Amino acid sequence: MKVGVVALMMGFTLGGWGQGLKTITVGPAGSRADFATVQEAVTAAPETGAVIRIRPGIYREVVHVDKANIQMRGETKDASTVVIVDDMGDPKTCGTFCSPTMFVTGDGFVASNLTISNDLSKTGKPRTQGVALSITGDRAVLRNVRLLGAQDTLYAASRKCAAGAECKASRQYYDHCYIEGEVDFIFGNAKAVFHDCEIHSVVHEAGGYLTAQSRNSVAEDSGYVFDHCRVTAEPGVSKVYLGRPWRDYATVTFLNTELRAHIAPAGWSEWHQGETDRLKTASYAEYRSTGPGANVAEREPLSKQLTADEAKGYEVKKYLAGSDGWDAAAVK
Repeated sequence: MKVGVVALMMGFTLGGWGQGLKTITVGPAGSRADFATVQEAVTAAPETGAVIRIRPGIYREVVHVDKANIQMRGETKDASTVVIVDDMGDPKTCGTFCSPTMFVTGDGFVASNLTISNDLSKTGKPRTQGVALSITGDRAVLRNVRLLGAQDTLYAASRKCAAGAECKASRQYYDHCYIEGEVDFIFGNAKAVFHDCEIHSVVHEAGGYLTAQSRNSVAEDSGYVFDHCRVTAEPGVSKVYLGRPWRDYATVTFLNTELRAHIAPAGWSEWHQGETDRLKTASYAEYRSTGPGANVAEREPLSKQLTADEAKGYEVKKYLAGSDGWDAAAVK
């Protein structure tokens, strides 16, 4: 009992998620939280990590998470009550990679019950890439997180994986998340699993693409897996592709996923028709897709329909284990 009291006074957790990590609170001005911004909490966190508990509110800021073992927890189960948002992306001063609302480079990042948004498309600024979350750290887990944007919403990638260079793909696990965008809105070369997520397309005059995976070489161990997800769209959306290859060896697999009618019959597209020839080296596959968008007969011939045995190789515990045996699904 005495140990518990001392621990609470020091702001440390003793059990469950965040065991042994300092707890820091964030809340709107006047809420008597430790800090009024998320970035202040990250800056104050020890190098060993911290649990950052965020009270309901809208936090308009850019956040850089460069420390390991940072956990961000919205204080309610409704992810829409905690919103971290910015509108970076001015095409005159900024490109894709300086536009994110949140940058995560530290390993062991965990987020739950919150929203990360780039609302550039709603501000009246010229339309360009506006990333909500850029994450290149290894062993990242996001549960019940909403990622909102238009073009390039989620940059799920790996560190130091330039074309032709050897690299260790960063492993990422997205569970019960909602990801919204229009063009290439899940892109990069992480080794990522999206489990029971909703992937939602918003209106774009030219249709859209869910993924732009960028595996650079045969030796690179990266790829995206969507398992038991729902691919949805707002009214008026049509001709959306599951993916197009940003790099030659792009790798994306959909397992047991519901595809609505807005998905183009071919399913997969060349990066730039008539200019690139990447479909022949990309690895695009599905297993037991359902719904009106699951048009196997008209799929791009270079894509693949998996067998049950092949699909087993993409189970999260196996796919993301790595050399250290990481069990992503066990991280709460």
